[in-house]
Amino acid sequence: MGTVPVGVGGVRVTESSSASLVVDDGERVGKKGGVGRGAPEAKTAMALKNHSEAERRRRERINSHLATLRTMVPCSDKMDKAAILAQVINHVKELKSKAVEISKGYNIPSDTDEVRVEAEANAVNSGSFYIRATLCCEDRPELFAELRQTLDTLQLKLIRAEISTLSGRVKNILIMRCDDNANDIDRHIYTASVHQALKSVLDRVNSTVDFYPRAKRRRISMFESSCSSS
Repeated sequence: MGTVPVGVGGVRVTESSSASLVVDDGERVGKKGGVGRGAPEAKTAMALKNHSEAERRRRERINSHLATLRTMVPCSDKMDKAAILAQVINHVKELKSKAVEISKGYNIPSDTDEVRVEAEANAVNSGSFYIRATLCCEDRPELFAELRQTLDTLQLKLIRAEISTLSGRVKNILIMRCDDNANDIDRHIYTASVHQALKSVLDRVNSTVDFYPRAKRRRISMFESSCSSS
């Protein structure tokens, strides 16, 4: 490679692959491709540092949760992490099973919409029968007016109503009686009519769900009322 003199202060530029700028004393003052090389290295180092710090915080949270679980599980001092988690899972399953059994005796609203209608024979009067209807849905102000209007059109005698609310959900259990001399076909027709009527109520209530805010606080109000129509 040759040297091309520039003619200014004895400065020369050497033609090379690195295109270095050299003064008379041979000191290198610049190099193509060397400018800013430290910036990517600094970014990489910072990313590694941030990752290490995030991993450290994650491990601290895990250890904190495990320490809490140890206080909840008996005789867990010598258990490893896997054994503690397995014990907690079994305990949660057991509690869930107990909760399901306990809830069977109570009228507690579920998280899913439900319409269920069943016909029950009247042991006292063979000519009449009972209809047990269940409606579980979002609790809305117009719901009870819709139910009352629907019951009036069914021409059934309301014997009992059980109503419970929980966290913006409501469950209605209606016991109705039909005094007509109904055969099996009539019972099926009555049951289907009640189911269709309550399904229509549910559809109308759900159509207004977006217009009402969901309950932000947990509220529990359970009561049972009995009523009859003349």
